[in-house]
Amino acid sequence: MKPIPRSLVFSATYNEVDNVETLIKKINHYSPESEILIIDDNSPDGTYDLLEKIQLKYDKLHLIKRKNKFGLDTAHKLAYDYALTEGFSKFITMDADLSHDPKEIPKMLEILQGNAFVIGARYIKGGDCDMSFYRRSISYLGNMFIKFILQINSDEFTSSFRGFNLHLLKDFHLNKIESKGYSFFMETIYLINKLNFKIIQIPIIFNNRMQGKSKMPKIELLRTLKNVLILFFK
Repeated sequence: MKPIPRSLVFSATYNEVDNVETLIKKINHYSPESEILIIDDNSPDGTYDLLEKIQLKYDKLHLIKRKNKFGLDTAHKLAYDYALTEGFSKFITMDADLSHDPKEIPKMLEILQGNAFVIGARYIKGGDCDMSFYRRSISYLGNMFIKFILQINSDEFTSSFRGFNLHLLKDFHLNKIESKGYSFFMETIYLINKLNFKIIQIPIIFNNRMQGKSKMPKIELLRTLKNVLILFFK
């Protein structure tokens, strides 16, 4: 008897006390069969304390608290390993600040029935990005630059709203990604393409966060451009 396929939706948190409960409610509403994993980097605003209270209402909510702020890339690697170890077949990642709409999760899970990878794309037909003109322009031009330099058939490289079919992604693990910070997301696409897995894109609306502050340092843009050139010369 084959095991029942299980899906895990993951998000990393740091100072998301204003958003995390709404996120969990929406994930549970749109994808009630999915389990949820939140990895918190010891948020000083009480995010993890709130998560422990929320967990009493949701038996499918799993929590991991880390001692320090170790970064998004290491949180995603830990979550990917958790999904493999616990026997999940599908793995969805998304931001905790409500910039990604959980209503897209069922569509991602459906695509993952027969595909290895799917990503929510802002810069394709039907997609949009609710950011200031300056930030949107930088993000769009950055993604097009990555596409041009690496010659990969994808219009989205930096969004963390993505899904993995863990049964189909043979010889792949996020631990193989060497880039740190936000460059981690770009190099993940690079490796998936290198292993000849098809990159499926679905249009998403990226919503600017309503609560809290953006945590992306301005220096990250330069780091990403540097890492693109490193991958190109590889």
